[in-house]
Amino acid sequence: MSAAPDERTTYSPGRPVPLLAIIGPLRHGAGDPTFRSIDGSTWLGQRTPEGPATLRLDVRRAADGDVVEAAAWGPGARWAVAQVPELLGDRDDPSGFVPAPEHPVLRRVHRERPHWRVPRSGLVVSELVPVVVEQRVTGRQAFQAYRRLVRGYGEPAPGPGADLGLLVQPTVAQWRRVASWVWLRAGVDAQRADTVMRALAVAPRLAEITGLAPADARRRLRLVPGIGVWTAAEIAQRALGDADAVSVGDYHVAKHVTHALEGVVGDDARMLELLRPYAGHRFRVQRLLETAGVGAPRRGPRITLPTHLPQ
Repeated sequence: MSAAPDERTTYSPGRPVPLLAIIGPLRHGAGDPTFRSIDGSTWLGQRTPEGPATLRLDVRRAADGDVVEAAAWGPGARWAVAQVPELLGDRDDPSGFVPAPEHPVLRRVHRERPHWRVPRSGLVVSELVPVVVEQRVTGRQAFQAYRRLVRGYGEPAPGPGADLGLLVQPTVAQWRRVASWVWLRAGVDAQRADTVMRALAVAPRLAEITGLAPADARRRLRLVPGIGVWTAAEIAQRALGDADAVSVGDYHVAKHVTHALEGVVGDDARMLELLRPYAGHRFRVQRLLETAGVGAPRRGPRITLPTHLPQ
């Protein structure tokens, strides 16, 4: 735990940085072996374009806004610290987002969370694999499957990350060597495993979407059979910081958003109609409501339901 970092940086945006609220979507379940929060520090095991990295983030309060101190270890350390501003939402521009008077719940949530930003990890494959695993199953099932696969085929994160039990996802080549029966044993059916393999076969082309306009990036993702509107949106939210990539097709999102905005549970079509005035910020609406725990009331006993319906 005493090894000096290979790279360091500080990020001082001149505002508070609600770290875990911003990067929370990058954590796939409480047991995600690539994400740890320990003694006030947040640790990420990252598979960067330059190799594996352990990234530690600490937030220090200051009079003129929070200071995020970042330290990184491993071959990907330089890339990891260079990405920190975007990881924490520096490229996100919320200036054109104004909740409408007829949406008082959203106005309140936005007023309470003015410094939340959309994260941009820049890691397309790292976000793609767990998102595809989450198709058509409950979060609990998906998180368990992802955890088993990373523990079985990932590698210890560099430097102090290994001492913490932090792992880094497998490389593209390592993912592609995972046998079909291993996916099944982990709880991932053949359809989802095949989608992952098709995506990994064109991984270099998918990695290029970080340089595309958001809508074009989502279209390229959807060229892969098995990646539909929901999957493309979930990847874009995390890897690209796409503030407009609302999760159409999710089992819960439309219900929660429509209820929060007009007090009545609605479907995807109604959600998109309500979100039309927020074009460019539709995911921002979704995530702000999620971080506030605002949603449709639950009725009756909890049952096992899929996380979302289509892909």
